[in-house]
Amino acid sequence: MSLCKNYLNPSLRLTSIVLVTALVGCSSNPSANNYDPQGSVSTASTTQSQSSAATTIPEASTYEPVVERINEPVPLAEGHPNEYVVQVGDTLWDIAATFLKDPWFWPEIWYVNPDIENPHLIYPGDVLGLIYIDGQARISNVRASTYRMSPQARVTPLSQAVTSIPFGEVAAFLSSGVVLEKNQADALPYLLQTRGDHLMASAGNEIYVRGITNDEPSARYNIVHVGDALIDPDDNRLIGYHGIMIGEGSLRRTGDPATVALTSTSQEAVMGDRLLPASVDVPLNFFPRSPSTNIDGRIVSVVGGVTQIGQYQVVVMNRGSNNGLSVGDVLSVFQSGTEVKDRFGGGNVRLPDEQAGTVMVFKTYDRISYGLVMEATDAIHIHDFVRNPT
Repeated sequence: MSLCKNYLNPSLRLTSIVLVTALVGCSSNPSANNYDPQGSVSTASTTQSQSSAATTIPEASTYEPVVERINEPVPLAEGHPNEYVVQVGDTLWDIAATFLKDPWFWPEIWYVNPDIENPHLIYPGDVLGLIYIDGQARISNVRASTYRMSPQARVTPLSQAVTSIPFGEVAAFLSSGVVLEKNQADALPYLLQTRGDHLMASAGNEIYVRGITNDEPSARYNIVHVGDALIDPDDNRLIGYHGIMIGEGSLRRTGDPATVALTSTSQEAVMGDRLLPASVDVPLNFFPRSPSTNIDGRIVSVVGGVTQIGQYQVVVMNRGSNNGLSVGDVLSVFQSGTEVKDRFGGGNVRLPDEQAGTVMVFKTYDRISYGLVMEATDAIHIHDFVRNPT
């Protein structure tokens, strides 16, 4: 689902009061048709300090995925409403789960109302209704909210079109760590040398960096130490590295090497450390859906280093775009069945895998992808399986 770009602090709900004039919405966005559903940045990370982190928000668009309508009726949620008024803080996932038993069927049931400007955008105050077309259930925006339809100046809570996933939760988890795909890590700028007689650098020092191109002075970077290797449990191949956020710096002088001043550090920066743009760039305007290909992978890491994974935590999976995964794909998580001894029949028996939750992909690379845990019905662990939803 598309969104407007006037999103402020990603870790807070938007409660500011602003003066807005003319039509409130995305109609004034000059980049409305430039949406890239796969995203185009090389990282999804932010600084350790959310208060100082720069944030890049995807441009609004009228992107609509190509959807093949299924012939069988989409199962509706028990106790579903006939109408729903969109609330501030809703996500597309929340809305889809209100109407549907399985939220990833949303693209197949969403029906665009041509009488509403920007019909692919959903705003707080919009009324969504359940309608039937040729006997098939469809959901449509039956009445647009007043504030985006009335061209007049007013004081109104700062709000925007609903996003597919809660951006604040994603940004908060990505601020504590990152996983670097191998090819991505090899291509990142790196710390060549510290300035002066320092083997290590900390806040207040300057460092020389190779690999920075086409950036303006004062551009900000995260300094990341390349940590332990991340091994694919399926084939034992190296797929990436754990990244350890150690500080933040500002570009003082371009060139090769460029000069970066360290503005804050949690530990010393050393030669070989990598630099990431100090921004979060996560494509939020997409529809949840079932993957178009058969996916059978595993969770290989959780951002933040916890051992048990719950709702709205960010996980890394050992399947990516090379395996047919794309942004918006929804996967079911299964706990691996343990092996127990059969005391009566003899031998060992492996218990069935049990479903433990749902993950939605929001960023893909060749061999790995980032996903947000949307539902956790049981504890989720590293090396649990991810498969097509059933």
